[in-house]
Amino acid sequence: MKHYNDIFLDFDDTLYDTHGNSIIALRKLYDIRHWERIMPSYEAFRDAYFATNVEVWKAYAHGEIDRDTLIVERYRRPVTEMVRKCGGDTSWITPEWCVAASDQYGDIISQEPGIVSGARELLTYLTDKGYRLHLCSNGFHEVQYRKLQSSGLKDFFKTVVLSEDAGVNKPRKEFFDYTFTVTGAKSSATILIGDNYDTDITGALNAGIDSILFNRWNIDVNELQRKPTYVVDELSKIEDIL
Repeated sequence: MKHYNDIFLDFDDTLYDTHGNSIIALRKLYDIRHWERIMPSYEAFRDAYFATNVEVWKAYAHGEIDRDTLIVERYRRPVTEMVRKCGGDTSWITPEWCVAASDQYGDIISQEPGIVSGARELLTYLTDKGYRLHLCSNGFHEVQYRKLQSSGLKDFFKTVVLSEDAGVNKPRKEFFDYTFTVTGAKSSATILIGDNYDTDITGALNAGIDSILFNRWNIDVNELQRKPTYVVDELSKIEDIL
């Protein structure tokens, strides 16, 4: 078994249950802003939001849009779609309105403590084994640190590296070059754990490091042209690897 010293860990949906917490936060946002007056239903808005959010975050990770565009579009698109379905006017859905909705959502979700099943146990196990743990995320500064605090996971990490610090996002090699510099990790003795093939695993491949795909979303690994070093469907199974 190869020996590793450093572990790069993705945060959202690998350790922090972003999807589950988002469902809670979106429901609260929907109720606080009384969107039942302008939308068909919460469920319709939720589904439209998630579909848009996946698209804009992927575009952001690949440098196709900037942070400000992401923040506006992830609300402008689904809210506009919902309002139009109800025959309403959409001229009031301005960039400023979208930013305000995004800020309010950020305040709400950053207080949600939900973590992925087995996350705390895995981090405890890895720490006890003597690995140096480094969080690597494309998330925004002001929200990620609050989520780290709410989740109670912050103290497990030697280093927190966000894409805003690196100046580029995962999966860019430059993100990992920056991470190696600030952590002192060596590529030959580093492994990454993440749930997102496009950003985490592709990023690890670009950086020349081993990886563990936490296959939370049940993708067909056999269809992947470039494969992770290991694949698990539960965080607890990482203990059999490390």
